[in-house]
Amino acid sequence: MSNLSEKFFEVLKHEGVVSVMSWGVEPHLVNTWNSYLVVTEDERILIPAYGFRKTEKNVDVNNKVKLALGSKEVLGYKDYPGTGFVIDGTARYVESGEEYDMMKSKFSFLTRVLEITVSSTKQML
Repeated sequence: MSNLSEKFFEVLKHEGVVSVMSWGVEPHLVNTWNSYLVVTEDERILIPAYGFRKTEKNVDVNNKVKLALGSKEVLGYKDYPGTGFVIDGTARYVESGEEYDMMKSKFSFLTRVLEITVSSTKQML
């Protein structure tokens, strides 16, 4: 069964901020862009990481993360203008391999790839 809805993929077609929250050593919030998220066939979310150093330190201690993203361009519930999602998942960093190479070809600036395995999603608006 799919965790990620058609509405989620519609949001990714529009630019917006993605917040990634981690906690382990200390709570930390970092941002990226909707257009930087790549969803694999098995619905893992790949994010190019250049900075994300505090996030990595947290993930080394506790691999649980939360993502929040949205777009005002996508209609939400009851045709409300704008919608967003909160995603719970587990994270790990990828520094080599086929998916790393694919991401590096799209985002030359990355030094690692943050891989999120989605455990739940909730549409917020």
